[in-house]
Amino acid sequence: MLTERLRRTPLLLAALLLSVTVLSACSSGDPAKTPATGAEASKEPMQGGSVVVAVPQDPDYLDPHLAVASGTQEMMFNVFEGLLKPNEKGELQPAVAQEYKVSPDGLTYTFTLRDGVKFHNGKTVAAEDVKFSYERLMGKDTGKPLSSAFANVEAVDTPDAKTVTVKLKKNDVSFMSNFTAAILPKGYDNQNKAPIGTGPFKFVEFQPNQKLVIEKNKDYYVKGVPYLDKVEFRIMPDAEASLLALKSGDIDMYPRIGNERIAELGDQFRYVEGMQNMVQLMTMNIARKPFDDPRVRQAVNYAVDTDEIIKVVADGKGTKLGSNMSPVMQKYFQEGLESTYNVNVDKAKSLLAEAGLKDGFSTTISVPSNYKFHVDTAQVIAQQLAKVGITAKIEMVEWAVWLDRIYKGRDYDMTIIGLTGKLDPHEVLVRYASDYKSNFYNYNNPEYDKLIKAAQVELDDAKRAQLYKDAQKLLTKDAAAVYIMDPNFTVAMKKELDGYKLYPIYVQDMSTIHRVK
Repeated sequence: MLTERLRRTPLLLAALLLSVTVLSACSSGDPAKTPATGAEASKEPMQGGSVVVAVPQDPDYLDPHLAVASGTQEMMFNVFEGLLKPNEKGELQPAVAQEYKVSPDGLTYTFTLRDGVKFHNGKTVAAEDVKFSYERLMGKDTGKPLSSAFANVEAVDTPDAKTVTVKLKKNDVSFMSNFTAAILPKGYDNQNKAPIGTGPFKFVEFQPNQKLVIEKNKDYYVKGVPYLDKVEFRIMPDAEASLLALKSGDIDMYPRIGNERIAELGDQFRYVEGMQNMVQLMTMNIARKPFDDPRVRQAVNYAVDTDEIIKVVADGKGTKLGSNMSPVMQKYFQEGLESTYNVNVDKAKSLLAEAGLKDGFSTTISVPSNYKFHVDTAQVIAQQLAKVGITAKIEMVEWAVWLDRIYKGRDYDMTIIGLTGKLDPHEVLVRYASDYKSNFYNYNNPEYDKLIKAAQVELDDAKRAQLYKDAQKLLTKDAAAVYIMDPNFTVAMKKELDGYKLYPIYVQDMSTIHRVK
């Protein structure tokens, strides 16, 4: 069995480096090769070929400025790029930009564009395209920002065709990661049907509920990549069907395979495993009774045995959590919170009685049906809640329904989902700010809002880290959700494939995947 167990390295998005020019390290030359293991280590990468990858859901939008689903980013990471892009360590690297510098006050960013970067329609990227993209995100023409972060942008200027300056209204230490936002060609308005970016692959076609196909960008500015000529992301919401397709050879890669199924596959496949920088959680709709009472939310937390969930659902391959952050975030992560609500049935019953629910209550756990991992988690939790008098009905909903009714409409009692990792702690924790548009938990605590706002402008990284730790403590104290685990990520692929890279965000980077001779 070929297995690469790669533990995440720290995210190196620490304090903002002021008055520093950052140069690109990937303007030319061959791409770095991912080390292979076992017998494959001596084999040479091959150019060409195609790969079929199983993914559980359709993209919600092909337009990257509209997409909110992490599953969309998983695929379209290969099509779109920003001025910057993350590497597998979480470090931001110049992409469409060649270099950048930040003013001493942290308000102005100046980018110099890389020579020879072309959109997939053959047009060379110019400063006007960056200005167009950012003003679109700002909502300059519509008055409705597509990105809350870009609402903080005061102006985007283009001194010349290769230079872009972005000036913020107020200091935001976390803003750097927003420069990964996709750069789109000015004047092109068909992104949601025929998307055009600058990435290593070009969009070919999308057939809903069937497949999304991309092909090699022969004009890509990084020499030697991608290796593959074509990639098909096959939409397979049923995990069992994906497993059978992998066994039969109908697909080549199965990301996020259930850890309990690896032994079943045996040594005929290559496996890559590591932490995801994900927070699997069960949210309770705080705007809906009885979850508006913190005692009820605490009771639910005491009733849920996360150790059992990790053992039963994740085959023991997960890191227990106590708040909305993974240990992958290292210095920003508050240790020790995972033991706050160790299972205690008597305590849970006592809290329910205090809340006037001595006889328990009935509720519904709504789960996206295409995520077997979350469905299995719901089944375990329902059994655990029954021990304290809570009757939980499991409602399985299609992914599109989950996005529309639960995520956007906030019409639910409880739901189980995985919040994917971000490159900066602010992006991880701002999700609970009362004015955050996607705060579908309906969490509202003025003290929490103050911590997040203070951290956003704090230049001292040690102080900033402490503010984020205090925010995590508050989420735990308020029982804002049931924080379960960061499940290990495992990808299974045919042995003739190599070059897979794990990222601290939810993406499939197909540019380095190759067949070996």
